[in-house]
Amino acid sequence: MKIDKKIIPLAIGGLGIGTTEFTIMGLLPDMAKSLQISIPEAGHLISAYAFGVVVGAPILIGYSVKFPPKKVLMALMVIFTLFNAFSAMAPDYTTMMIIRFLSGLPHGAFFGVGTVVAARMAAKGKEAFNISLMFTGLTIANLAMVPLVTYIGHTFHWRWYFAIVSVIGLLALLFLKLWLPDVKSDKETHFMEELKFLKKRQSWLVLMITAIGFGGLFTWFSYITPLMTIVSGIPESYMAYVMILAGAGMVVGNLVGGYLSDRLNPEKTCVLLLLLMMISLAGVFFLSEYRNVSLILTFICGALSMSVSAPINIMMMKAAPKSEMMAAAFMQAAFNIANAMGAFLGGIPLEKGYAFNYPSLVGVGMTLIGLIISIRYKYLYASVEVQETITECVSCEK
Repeated sequence: MKIDKKIIPLAIGGLGIGTTEFTIMGLLPDMAKSLQISIPEAGHLISAYAFGVVVGAPILIGYSVKFPPKKVLMALMVIFTLFNAFSAMAPDYTTMMIIRFLSGLPHGAFFGVGTVVAARMAAKGKEAFNISLMFTGLTIANLAMVPLVTYIGHTFHWRWYFAIVSVIGLLALLFLKLWLPDVKSDKETHFMEELKFLKKRQSWLVLMITAIGFGGLFTWFSYITPLMTIVSGIPESYMAYVMILAGAGMVVGNLVGGYLSDRLNPEKTCVLLLLLMMISLAGVFFLSEYRNVSLILTFICGALSMSVSAPINIMMMKAAPKSEMMAAAFMQAAFNIANAMGAFLGGIPLEKGYAFNYPSLVGVGMTLIGLIISIRYKYLYASVEVQETITECVSCEK
């Protein structure tokens, strides 16, 4: 399989974003000690970044949609690189909180613009796979960069983590300049026009599928360490390898999701993947005490966690044909809401004293709701698109 080098700059940008988003979870104790705060307080740095993603996505897209996408992507990567560099130098907790919020601003906008650019650069019928190639950077971050940078941060100093992310940002800028082609911008679109897609029920259904259905997997991923060490009996010193296993699943699942979406269509793929998610999370609940089975489920759940990215983004782009970039940015906000909802709802049974496999049972319920909405969406809108295609063909024949 030959990969077009034009997609590589977007993947490198995703690599940097994935590294900064997920590495911090493994370095919270180090940062808390250095900044003289508690670990829960350090956890607020994750929330600050996520809040920046949700706020920045629609605002930055809304005010940049008139400009050429290549210039927008480069500007977003400049912001990302600068604030990660500032994070490496932050003197105290308050300053770090502000900088982490600002670092999150370009995240959703980058993937929003990048998703549309990746789809436009693709050959006909290969749009979803091209989007999955862009998200490969995010999955490789989980597979390789997060364990590596976490090790470097533990061994030397957590500030090296942000320095490394800044270097990745500089590489992304270089390759965006050299390899990304100029793509036509929507010069006639205005901020309020970009938001009109929110008036459509179709758009809200896709956002709900993402926030609720995809959120089910975050009930599992948010508590994977105590699940594997306490329930599955895996030594804590082996958790780095477990996370690499999950990351490998993400790489595979991301590409498979894009491939299936182009072959089956996004709606069918989404229904299939949500069904598999529900079954896998049920497996986590019932079978995690068996170590080998638990490891297999870790790979499968990791794969499913990224497999839905390409098809659900294609569904949103179809729901908002005149606001593709803004819609894709809202999808990034929905994914972050899924993250927050999964962690929060999954934590409820733990607060009640239940074992660490019970969050996955909550995930089964969330994924079931997402599956029901997805089936509803398929019958409401996929059939309409087929009918429109038939009508167009009949008109062409006449």
